[in-house]
Amino acid sequence: MPLSDLARRGEEHFHRHVIPRLRRAGWRPRAVAYDGYGSATMVRVIARVVMRPPGAPAEGPLFQHIPEDLPSITQLREAAMASLLDAQRGWRSFIDIPVPFIPFTVKVGGRKLSAQADRGGYIDVVIRNHNLKPGWHEATITGPAMDTIKAPVLIIPDGPQLGVVCDIDDTVMVTHMPRALVASWNAFVKQSFARQAVPGMAALLNRIQKTNPGAPVIYLSTGAWNVVPTLRNFFERNHFPRGPMLMTDWGPTNTGWFRSGLEHKRTQLRRLMIDLPEVKWLLIGDDGQFDRIIYGDLAHDHGDKVEAIAIRKLTSSEHVLAGGNHVALAEPQVRSLKQSGALVVSGRDGFTLARKLPASLVGPQP
Repeated sequence: MPLSDLARRGEEHFHRHVIPRLRRAGWRPRAVAYDGYGSATMVRVIARVVMRPPGAPAEGPLFQHIPEDLPSITQLREAAMASLLDAQRGWRSFIDIPVPFIPFTVKVGGRKLSAQADRGGYIDVVIRNHNLKPGWHEATITGPAMDTIKAPVLIIPDGPQLGVVCDIDDTVMVTHMPRALVASWNAFVKQSFARQAVPGMAALLNRIQKTNPGAPVIYLSTGAWNVVPTLRNFFERNHFPRGPMLMTDWGPTNTGWFRSGLEHKRTQLRRLMIDLPEVKWLLIGDDGQFDRIIYGDLAHDHGDKVEAIAIRKLTSSEHVLAGGNHVALAEPQVRSLKQSGALVVSGRDGFTLARKLPASLVGPQP
């Protein structure tokens, strides 16, 4: 039996035996809602059910943000104490204990669907004929011994229009950490100010939405789902447009120790094209690892679905931290992009990309 199968079975055995003990200790299932998306005919609702101790939030950063303006030493002391209390609670609840196969019911737009979460506690369902208008709405998720939660969903207007798929790590955000350690860094270091926004990327995405009203921005990452609350804080703090995040799960699978990030991105991109067939996509990524290959292949196979490709060029040090081989990977990636026939631009930051993209995407140059 492969070692990955043993690890997966060990994980399942652990969860199966620890959940009853947590219940006896007062822990209860809590659903963590993620932003979903949909069209006039379908909506995708995404969440995860995990065990949480009494009084703990279903999600949230480990440390509270300290206010930028503190008028008194007393407030500073109170903010520091609140952060310490959050840290104490956060370390205990960092390890997500998923609740596999728990039954749930989703209601949205007058429609209802009942099903079971998967082995990782994930809820990922599609509801059709919801009668929702374009814009943000909320689906409700209920289950046994579980508080009702609301899961945001973005309904995208009918008709041909632009959409944006944007990578996260090294494209809009840098941590100056080796790629192999980014997952741990994201998980344990919860302050959004511990990450640095790539200059001009928030402005670029906002310009695209201003020029193309209703254009969705969907963030696609190989990061784990449990960092979504931290990323929400980061995006809000740095004025990035709100949008669904499509992350992945870490851990053993049927085929290996970890899920393939490359296949995750390819699968989600294909699904977006199926779910939103009238959207033509601007694909934004970086040249650190596989974005150029993934985007180039997609544009080659589905040229009518790709409006343009924008690639952020990493610095030499960022290439090293990203784990990419700049010399070895450059030529096949460039050939793939050239063969795709799509418009391709590149630059060090969002300001450069905005200057190179056509006015139909970003509006007139300032």
